[in-house]
Amino acid sequence: MHPVRRPHATPSARRALERSLRTWGATIFRYRLRFLTDLAVAALVLSLPLSLRAAPSIAVASAPPMAAPEADVLAAFSSVDAPRAQTVARGETITATGGPSTAIAPDVKPIERYLLGPSDTLQTIANHYGVSAEAIAFSNGITDPDLRSQAGREIMIPPGAGSLYTVKDDDTVESVASRFGVDPKAIMEYNRLYFEPEHFGPEQLIFVPGATVPGLVYAVARPSDKIRPPAALPMALPAAAAAVAAPSGRFAWPVGGRITQYFWAFHTGVDLATAYGTGVGASQDGTVVFTGWVAVGGLSVRIKHADGFETGYYHLGAVFVAPGQQVSKGQIVASIGMTGVTTGPHVHWELKQNGAFVNPLAYTSR
Repeated sequence: MHPVRRPHATPSARRALERSLRTWGATIFRYRLRFLTDLAVAALVLSLPLSLRAAPSIAVASAPPMAAPEADVLAAFSSVDAPRAQTVARGETITATGGPSTAIAPDVKPIERYLLGPSDTLQTIANHYGVSAEAIAFSNGITDPDLRSQAGREIMIPPGAGSLYTVKDDDTVESVASRFGVDPKAIMEYNRLYFEPEHFGPEQLIFVPGATVPGLVYAVARPSDKIRPPAALPMALPAAAAAVAAPSGRFAWPVGGRITQYFWAFHTGVDLATAYGTGVGASQDGTVVFTGWVAVGGLSVRIKHADGFETGYYHLGAVFVAPGQQVSKGQIVASIGMTGVTTGPHVHWELKQNGAFVNPLAYTSR
């Protein structure tokens, strides 16, 4: 048998056109995403100049009314022909908008001024400002604590616990620190001498934090100045106080007055109230070991006696002795005042034996 022969189809022109169209369609479909992206970017780039020219005018039209200066500035920027920036001519001067000012460190307090009145005392001024009477006196060169003759005088108030001091020609920070018993760094830091050393110069006023200053002396103490306790107590001793050891009579009352508070667990001494300015006598022979201002107790004196005893006198108005001075029993060493925390003129009288508080009334003759 002879194989069957099938005639091959001869391609026509229409079939060739259809095949070409299918090929081009596939190519266009394959690259259409890239083409569309490129077309969008080109359209965006071409539209940018038109958008930038139209934006300022739109902003001005939609913005609320402005003040004249602001409108002028905005108009200058919205104008196409306006320059982007303007420079100041070299011959012009730029002036500051405000005057110069001095910044004060937050930890530095100003020195206050006070005008003395006829009824002022160092103690009342010291209590008002929270500084010691000795510091005020030393800072102002006051040698006579009786201020009645100084009414109308303006004094300076130290800004804290310490003293004001006027620098002398031959002074150094170390010599001033040694004189007042403080660390030189305290003077340097408070007065900002690390940054402004010119403040430590002749006739410059500085503040010495924590300075130890001399005690106040109102009068010359005389051994013959004696003060005796009252003949009888104005009020009876409570049962707790009556149970103490038999009195030895070794110590004298420092002042004649009435007892307003006795010695007990939370009160380390005996309070004796009397008139302001009354002399306070030493309870026994001894050596003055401290005079000065203490917290709560105000102006005070402490005297060391034999056999480990020490007496203390607080809330004083004036001190007549100095540390290291020998005093005798009954000698006037101070006067009644109202310094420190107190509700009236009195003396807080303390007695220690070998550093421990004891009841002073247990060692008196009454």
